[in-house]
Amino acid sequence: MNYWLIKTEPGTWGWEDQLNAKDQTEHWDGVRNYQATNNMKAM
Repeated sequence: MNYWLIKTEPGTWGWEDQLNAKDQTEHWDGVRNYQATNNMKAM
């Protein structure tokens, strides 16, 4: 089983933002690394 740690800067998206998001999910854009984007899509 694989585990991933995905993070962002708190000023961009903080824990309170995550808790307040509908269904606690949100679109994540701005990832420029092609391999990272593919890994995120595969989750």
